[in-house]
Amino acid sequence: MLTFANLFVHRGDKVILDGVSFTIHGRQHVGLVGPNGAGKSTLFELIMGRLLPEDGDVQLSERTRIAHLAQHTPDTDQGALEFVLDGDRELRRVEREIAAAEREGRHAALGTLHAQMDAIDGYSAAARAGAILHGLGFGGADQQRSVNDFSGGWRMRLALARTLMQPADLLLLDEPTNHLDLDATLWLERWLSRLDTTLILISHDRDFLDRTVQYIAHIDRGQVTLWRGNYSAFERQRAEAMLLQQATYEKHQKRAAEIQRFVDRFRAKATKAKQVQSRLKTLEQLAQTAAVRASSPFRFQFRDPVKMSDPLLDGEELTLGYPEHRVLDGVRLRLHPGDRIGLLGPNGAGKSTLIRTLAGGLAPIQGAITRGHHAPVAWFAQHQVEQLKPGRTPMQHLLDIDRGTPDQGARNFLGGFGFGKQAEEPIDTFSGGERARLVLALLAWQRPALLLLDEPTNHLDLEMREALSLALGEFRGAVVLVSHDRHLLRETMDEFWLVADGRILPWDGDLDDYARWLLDRDRDAPEDAAENIGPEADSHGSANAAPESNLSRTDRQAERRAAAERRKALQPLKAEIQSLEQQLDRLQKRLAEIESLLTDATLYEDGAKDRLTAALKEQGELRQRVESIESGWLEASERYEELNAQT
Repeated sequence: MLTFANLFVHRGDKVILDGVSFTIHGRQHVGLVGPNGAGKSTLFELIMGRLLPEDGDVQLSERTRIAHLAQHTPDTDQGALEFVLDGDRELRRVEREIAAAEREGRHAALGTLHAQMDAIDGYSAAARAGAILHGLGFGGADQQRSVNDFSGGWRMRLALARTLMQPADLLLLDEPTNHLDLDATLWLERWLSRLDTTLILISHDRDFLDRTVQYIAHIDRGQVTLWRGNYSAFERQRAEAMLLQQATYEKHQKRAAEIQRFVDRFRAKATKAKQVQSRLKTLEQLAQTAAVRASSPFRFQFRDPVKMSDPLLDGEELTLGYPEHRVLDGVRLRLHPGDRIGLLGPNGAGKSTLIRTLAGGLAPIQGAITRGHHAPVAWFAQHQVEQLKPGRTPMQHLLDIDRGTPDQGARNFLGGFGFGKQAEEPIDTFSGGERARLVLALLAWQRPALLLLDEPTNHLDLEMREALSLALGEFRGAVVLVSHDRHLLRETMDEFWLVADGRILPWDGDLDDYARWLLDRDRDAPEDAAENIGPEADSHGSANAAPESNLSRTDRQAERRAAAERRKALQPLKAEIQSLEQQLDRLQKRLAEIESLLTDATLYEDGAKDRLTAALKEQGELRQRVESIESGWLEASERYEELNAQT
């Protein structure tokens, strides 16, 4: 479907793509990975025709519908739901033509137009858009709010929802989870894993890649290598290839030394001229095998405090939140050096409120927190990234914190965060990832005893995430982490707290258990429950109370009886939906097993052809059954919603 043929792209003196050739076939899900600046976004620009290569060609059918995630959402007072529906241009075209035909009384044309609307599933478009918005964390009331009412991160969620709404043969997503929390990431993961179209995904989240792609395109030093399997399979295969390459390199180095000794010994002897020339050619060939480079340029640590109190902080029966909105009640906090706590919980439940309180930026409504004398806090959040000073260099930012630091010591420290020459360059041209790295460096320099990290991996590439994981493992202080990166949570956290329903409770399960808990919670929630959980619910007042009814007592009794009858009629439909969901769960578990099997390298050896064929056949059958049951589930859910709205 999509072929890159001998592509060459340069940016100034830097080679971005150097004779790249590979093919992506229809319906393949491909993860595009590589260091920041390697050329991932360049490939997207080439696919969309926004960039032309110096040489080579991108071959793609003219009829291919491409949907891509825009990096900016325009200013508009349009409602969120309508903004997302605009992503389906064909839907909007047919709607305009129907409206025009109705105004002009062209009744003959209306039949054809309504058939077109039915063919593109236009009548369910609003429900589908609403489901996407709900999955990305927008409650029912938020779906009617103006786009301009939302902050930048939530506008990016709207841009993602609009992209997902767009019918496409090829979907291009560049870091779609950057502005998502864990709940929305899990929803998007499920959505993409069931997507029956070609997907190319740029992501630095290895768990997300593992569950959404079956191929990895790795960009490194101007070359692209396509690997079969998810990200874990790619890491395993690449490690094996690198070990083989290093062993070959060492063998060649040993042989090259022997040849060099021969050349040095006999270069001046005419009788050995032919042998010397032959050895020199061999030496040139051996020099083409390169040593394996270190996988990450980042090596850093969080400097330990000179002293640490134990406990670092303590509080009993706290109420947290804002004067107009209590968020968490009955909170007991006690943190010790070495604690590793990951915060889980639905959007708006109070995770950010808790982090702000721990940081000292928000006082408890009731109760008090006792802090140790030696308990300095460092807090990473998006607003710290946004508050970096324009025009100043990383060196200047660090020296602002500690003016007594020797320049060379500051340079060495910043070098561990990947700032070489950039340590002396103004941050104005820095990318989001480079700014996030700088904030982490500034926090690490401060010798915190308590490190609070609220989505620290946004914009960080895989190498930096791995370096962060290692640094947290060596840190002696306490860490409280909110992140949608499950690998980071799994590798660095010792315990989890669940923030939900106004409480903070220990979470005894793992992250897979939490994903299942979220699914069950969403399935069992009342239809209107999400309407009071919006993007700003964590920092604003509670929902307005329902107005007092003006109905008489008799009328209210009659209304309640009628509502009870309607609820009774809903029971068989609810049972059908639950049955379909159970079938979907079983099929999706089996599909996940098959797709995991397909990442096994031994399956592609010559003797395993029958097993591979059977697995691919079962994968295709399972996907068809999942699609059929999902269609039935959607139809039943829509009927349920219509009836439930009347109760």
